Amino acid sequence: MELDLSGHFGDMLDERGIARDWVQRALDAPDYTEEHDDGTRHFIKQIPEFGNRWLRIVINIVKQPNKGVTAFFDRRLRRKHEN
Repeated sequence: MELDLSGHFGDMLDERGIARDWVQRALDAPDYTEEHDDGTRHFIKQIPEFGNRWLRIVINIVKQPNKGVTAFFDRRLRRKHEN
């Protein structure tokens, strides 16, 4: 998949302390993916070296090349998997 992860997306990674290696792992081997009606695909990966938190990478799959929208550690998933 050709992917644009530059600009604002890269700034968000830096601000949130998300390693680019974690992003690549989430994209290459996600634990889950979700297709959303807004034209995005969500790649979800648990990151053991960050307290087993769940990283969510949102990619716009309508644009060519596909474009990174946002990346964040999803607290809702953490709570869901703790119960």
